[in-house]
Amino acid sequence: MASWLQHPPDLTDRDLAVIVRLVYERSGIALHAGKRALVMARLQKRLKQGGFETFKAYVEHLKSDRTGDEIVAMLDAIATNHTSFFREPQHFGFLADTVLPELGKRRGRLPIHGWSAACSTGEEPYTIAITALQELGDEAGWRVRLLASDLSTKALTRAAAGVYKADRLAELPRHLVLKYFQKQPAADTGMLQIVEPVRRIVEFRRLNLIQLPPPGQPFDFIFCRNAMIYFDRDAQQRVIRALEARLAPGGYLFTSHSESLNNLRHGLTWIAPSIYRRGPR
Repeated sequence: MASWLQHPPDLTDRDLAVIVRLVYERSGIALHAGKRALVMARLQKRLKQGGFETFKAYVEHLKSDRTGDEIVAMLDAIATNHTSFFREPQHFGFLADTVLPELGKRRGRLPIHGWSAACSTGEEPYTIAITALQELGDEAGWRVRLLASDLSTKALTRAAAGVYKADRLAELPRHLVLKYFQKQPAADTGMLQIVEPVRRIVEFRRLNLIQLPPPGQPFDFIFCRNAMIYFDRDAQQRVIRALEARLAPGGYLFTSHSESLNNLRHGLTWIAPSIYRRGPR
């Protein structure tokens, strides 16, 4: 083991090319040549766990693994899961002030369906659920149905547990922390869990944005933020078409402030920075 640590396996151009192709085909994430160090750092643990002495041996295993389990594990290792509660807060203000009241008037007491795509470790969907509870009260518990999906099984496991370090909540208003988080047992000092009424609103599911199943229930709003920045233009186009198709008429799409749909083909109407609507304004 010491020898392995002192002399980690080298990643050849050929093996890197195979990994880049597999990651792109399965996730849409475009890794360029400058990501060699990132790929090596994030996959070394997979090599150690699997007992592979070289990247070549690992790549051969990836190509021959018919279960697809190692591909999923590799994507888990490669994917970037960076998020926080109330990230880009203007979106949640717009959700509370415009989207939810509008849906309440237009839909009566019918369920409201939302989707947090690329939800990472759960901060975004739980923020949406908290926003709904703040706006609609206890009624949100049965009216709002929120799908939260991600490519990473590791991130989804953490998201479903809903347990976070207290310092991750440091910038949240104290009244929200007291209302929507509960302390963990003494053994987990410093950890807080989302309360059950919030968790009940959210359903977590593993979905691949570029390999989505056929459309089902249309969504009244979709959050897909900070995911398409990792895609090339072709993958972005496929994803935006799929998201648009899954929006109900009048539904809203939220992207991140670092993403633009300017060079993509779609029928969405710009409403506000990184907020779009299916149909006329």
